[in-house]
Amino acid sequence: MADIYEPESEADAAAMIAEAAREGRALAISGGNTRAGFGQKVDGATFTSKRLRGITAYNPSEMTLTALAGTPVAEIEAELADNGQMMAFEPADHRMMMGTEGVPTIGGLFASNTSGPRRFVAGAARDSLLGIRFVNGAGEVIKSGGRVMKNVTGLDLVKLLAGSYGTLGFLTEVTFKVLPVPRAEATVVVSGLNDAEAAIAMSAALATSCEVSGAAHLPESVRWLFGKNGLPDGPATLLRIEGVESSVTDRVNRLKPFLQRYGAVSQIDQGDSQQIWREIRDVTPFSEDGSCKPLWRISCAPSAGHQLLAALRLETGVNAFFDWQGGLVWMQMEGDAEADMIRTYLKRAGGGHATLIRARDNVRAATSAFEPQEKGVAALSAAVKAKLDPKGIFNPGRMG
Repeated sequence: MADIYEPESEADAAAMIAEAAREGRALAISGGNTRAGFGQKVDGATFTSKRLRGITAYNPSEMTLTALAGTPVAEIEAELADNGQMMAFEPADHRMMMGTEGVPTIGGLFASNTSGPRRFVAGAARDSLLGIRFVNGAGEVIKSGGRVMKNVTGLDLVKLLAGSYGTLGFLTEVTFKVLPVPRAEATVVVSGLNDAEAAIAMSAALATSCEVSGAAHLPESVRWLFGKNGLPDGPATLLRIEGVESSVTDRVNRLKPFLQRYGAVSQIDQGDSQQIWREIRDVTPFSEDGSCKPLWRISCAPSAGHQLLAALRLETGVNAFFDWQGGLVWMQMEGDAEADMIRTYLKRAGGGHATLIRARDNVRAATSAFEPQEKGVAALSAAVKAKLDPKGIFNPGRMG
């Protein structure tokens, strides 16, 4: 049975990592392990933050919270909800998508920079991160950033660790900003649009003064995989409005007639609206069903996603839906992973990033999960890795 390390304090983690560095022992860094199966497989002892739990500082009036890295996201969300606050970037729960169990942790959330539908207006997870504590590959404890926005010391290092998937350091504590929960929510739906028409409608809606906080398109081929949630049949283009009730009502009443030029318009009220956006956030339609069909996350210009999908549909079986005004495409392949084809067509459509989120072990082994970096960027990434993890013990090979 493989070794499993579960440090109960930052000091424990530092000592364990220092010993592993001296022995040249690889460590498979994880939080709640809810994204097991993502990226290249790591051969190493499991090193988890799940025993580093607890909210260490929270002042609702300052709208900042500090927690140990292994603290469950649900525990933090419950504390925030009691004070009418939230993480604005909408942390996702990808257990159904990945077919995993475990518990999502706040450290894992920031290490993967996981951001939901509000990303294009509220920023990514890393944009909420103010400060971190982590252990580097030499077993040294490093603190960067602070608990208030005006303290920007080491801000670049804070942002660097977010989205590094445990390859640069072992997070032990995070400090991040929070925001008030919107008191009301509604979603305006435009029915019957194809992918290209939906991209135009979403762009037009975001150009209004209606302050749209969610923009997604569900093609007809994927619409049936979502719950009913008040949605009409057929393809649906969704625009979310949030805020105080009177403001939401006013903005919805302005947005609906504006969108009638694109197609039939309807409205989903708060309960159903919240449910459908959770399904979009968690990629529920592409839940792992045992088939382990290759699942891609495509980040591109909002005007390019539908072009990419149209090109791919001429070549292979694919199912997809759009978030972030079309700039995020969740795409499930019906057969092979088709990495070269996807990345070639993505480049022709203007560029972006194609990340293989889920696939069978043999496909993962043969496919670079992350978009290959240009030569200069790759050299810089290698230099940063060598500085923070000189022995290369953290998640070796995870990012290809």
